[in-house]
Amino acid sequence: MRYGYIGLGNLGGHLAASLLKAGFTVTVHDKDRAAASRLLAQGAAWADTPAALAGSCDAVITCLPSPTVSELVLRQMLTTMRPGTTWIEMSTLGRDEILRLAALTAEKDVRVMELPVTGGVHLAAQGKITMLAGGDKDLFELHRPALEAMGDKIFHMGPLGSAAVIKVITNMLAFIHLVADGEALMLAKRGGLDLGQAWAAIKASSGTSFVHETEGQLILNGSYDIAFTMDLALKDLGFAMKFGREFDVPLDLATLTQQTFVKGKEAYGGEAQSTQIVKLLEDAVGTDLRAPGFPARLE
Repeated sequence: MRYGYIGLGNLGGHLAASLLKAGFTVTVHDKDRAAASRLLAQGAAWADTPAALAGSCDAVITCLPSPTVSELVLRQMLTTMRPGTTWIEMSTLGRDEILRLAALTAEKDVRVMELPVTGGVHLAAQGKITMLAGGDKDLFELHRPALEAMGDKIFHMGPLGSAAVIKVITNMLAFIHLVADGEALMLAKRGGLDLGQAWAAIKASSGTSFVHETEGQLILNGSYDIAFTMDLALKDLGFAMKFGREFDVPLDLATLTQQTFVKGKEAYGGEAQSTQIVKLLEDAVGTDLRAPGFPARLE
């Protein structure tokens, strides 16, 4: 099966590389051709446009920064996609967006599977990222070999739109945990504890979280380099707020977290690392959260 991959950023470049490593035939495209240089050296083919790529592949995977960009690229792809082709959307979209776009593909007899991922860029580089699929079960099974090449833990969540909901939920939790972890580490620092030892103790306790064990290290290093921006965090929190209203669920913690990220964007800019949200607290109390021995990036 011939796969196309559009969007070779922090996540997409690693995931496309995993497909190549597993022996799949892969054609790639990105608005910046330089982003494809490593993949081309590994055997990927290049397409000059999304339309050119889509016309030569059995399935096209997209990993793009916003619903607006996803729709723009999809409309170009649909000019050349053959009936029976699959569009696999890895971008984080709202449920309404993926269902609306799926209606466009249905007019061309193109099938759709949503496939947002979670776990971080470092796990994508290792081929161990978690994948959350939504769509017809037979389509999921058809593409399972490719999913297994890119990810480790793979969940079929149900019909199209299901994965959009769970992805927003997982991201909402991650941002809440991030703000909470900053407060916990600051209590340890201001309480006179060794921060490295405090981090290890929390990791071994009932209070640990994936965010503490990963992004907590980048906070203590001071790089904050998680390859995920404030703008992206606010986009995902906006989706969570929308679901809260739609499902009639009060989201008090998520609301406070969203407000904190608005302050973080105002202070450091939308392109700042999302992990820098903890710097708001550091700056407010005039105390940094540095400790020796922690990495600048996760491997």
